[in-house]
Amino acid sequence: MKAKILVVDDETDLELLIKQKFRRQIREKQYEFLFAHDGLEALEMLVNQPDTDMVLTDINMPGMDGLTLLVKLHESNPMLKSVIVSAYGDMDNIRMAMNRGAFDFITKPINFEDLELTMQKTMEYVAQLRQTLQAIRENNILRMYVDASVLTFMNQPEFETSLSASETVVATVLFIDICGFTAIAERESADTVVRLVNRYFDVMVKEIIAQGGYVDKFMGDAVMAVFRGDYHFDRAIETSLAVRTQVALLEDNLPNHLNYHPQVSIGINTGEMVSGNIGSATLRRLDYTVIGDAVNMAQRLQSVAQPGQIVIIESAQQKIAESFTCERIGEVTLKNKSAPVVIYNVIG
Repeated sequence: MKAKILVVDDETDLELLIKQKFRRQIREKQYEFLFAHDGLEALEMLVNQPDTDMVLTDINMPGMDGLTLLVKLHESNPMLKSVIVSAYGDMDNIRMAMNRGAFDFITKPINFEDLELTMQKTMEYVAQLRQTLQAIRENNILRMYVDASVLTFMNQPEFETSLSASETVVATVLFIDICGFTAIAERESADTVVRLVNRYFDVMVKEIIAQGGYVDKFMGDAVMAVFRGDYHFDRAIETSLAVRTQVALLEDNLPNHLNYHPQVSIGINTGEMVSGNIGSATLRRLDYTVIGDAVNMAQRLQSVAQPGQIVIIESAQQKIAESFTCERIGEVTLKNKSAPVVIYNVIG
């Protein structure tokens, strides 16, 4: 990777000397040198050359001296590292330069082997800083796509050694579907569809997080959420009631002047399920999720729920009978289930 280096010195012969000493590296595109004759010119040049990697600067220069330039550089771009190259190598100047942000100090007359080693060391440090900054940016982007609980799991020391490990947990899963949204997606523009679904998802996610659940995945216009820990079933019910209420308050005027009143259908189930990383090691793509019959049942219940309904099975209703009011819907046959089940709608 070519390093772009700005040399700031009022001695005009230094430019020729550097080009001679580093002619091979310049020819092989290891280094690209820029030259300025004082601090003010250097700052102007950096505006037009924002990809400059490091600065070599003298101290004693007309216009703006090197020590003042160090301060300006730190204020404008803390990532840009500077090395002082000066005949004023006394301890006072060295300390002053370091206190103003210099990465290193080389005295004149220049030992060019020492200078190149210093340049390489500085560039390695700059590269490490950029990698760290890139990792932070990628992590911030990752947080937009991955639930916080998954990131917490990833930060555990045993994460890499347990990628294929799994555990059986007792938890609650809920599936929330936006009713009638498929017709909207077919009729409206892509921008309108994305705006609407993101608006509805944001309402749902806030309620899920408020009750300590986490979003397992978004599936088209549906959301899968998981609740673990104390009172996981009760918290999932509370979330569903809040989502139903909040979504019902929304109203959207679509471009074709039709008013759309969104509703949700929700299926909830609780029980044992397997939690772990599911995916392909070859593809290097994993999904930290839950699977099992209890999860499948929750999705089947959502598929039979009508707009505004929160559907659970009879055994689940008995667990919350003292805390929530439910109405019996009746007996239904669910997909891939041999025996019919009795389902209930949670009223509140």
